[in-house]
Amino acid sequence: MQTFKRMDIHSLHQTFQLGTISLKGQFTLGSNYTFLVDVQHEDQIIQAVYKPCKGEQPLWDFEENTLALREIAAYLVSESLGLHIVPLTIFRDDGPHGAGSLQQYIHYDPQYHYFNFSIEDKKLLQSVVLFDLIINNADRKGSHVFFEDETHKLHAIDHGVCFHTEDKLRTVIWDFAEQPIAEGLLAPLSLSPSLLTDLEPYLSRREIKALQRRVEKLLATKIFPPQPKDRRAFPYPPL
Repeated sequence: MQTFKRMDIHSLHQTFQLGTISLKGQFTLGSNYTFLVDVQHEDQIIQAVYKPCKGEQPLWDFEENTLALREIAAYLVSESLGLHIVPLTIFRDDGPHGAGSLQQYIHYDPQYHYFNFSIEDKKLLQSVVLFDLIINNADRKGSHVFFEDETHKLHAIDHGVCFHTEDKLRTVIWDFAEQPIAEGLLAPLSLSPSLLTDLEPYLSRREIKALQRRVEKLLATKIFPPQPKDRRAFPYPPL
């Protein structure tokens, strides 16, 4: 088996897009059906997380059967802005349980999460906080951000309830509230026309417009906002 680290991004994309998906197990935590799968193309076998649309539990504030689409939109935004914190995520309409998102599985220590990160590792989370503000993440739990085992690369996952047109930000990471956003994070903060076009299959026009407004506001204020006082600011459960 060839691992991700030995593959270029083109080979990884090709395996995800063309490979045969085989179920290996089910993740039992969480409200939506989520599966561990192998994706095989020629001599490549890559582990991935498969989230079928028909396994999503309906939510009152998000359109049905759109959570998997939002996962892909989050990946596209992360890549376009140069953050590279969301593992490769694509849409497949031929999964074992139908259409859904397919995301590269990252090996990490689930016992090491936001609530016991070192001080040094918590300082690295500014990119995640900025990303969550941009995509309007309604569910940033402490276990949804982690460091890869071998490389200690920062990753963020579970973006099914993002991109709402109303302010829905709920996160456990308020460490940088009311602090200036680092210039290195602000400088590349631009939504290219190609990104906006790429998002059209996954988000509504109103959601894309709201995404643009959030970016414009961050560029104007250049500050991580404080916790809102008029609504719940933390996800439940927090981990």
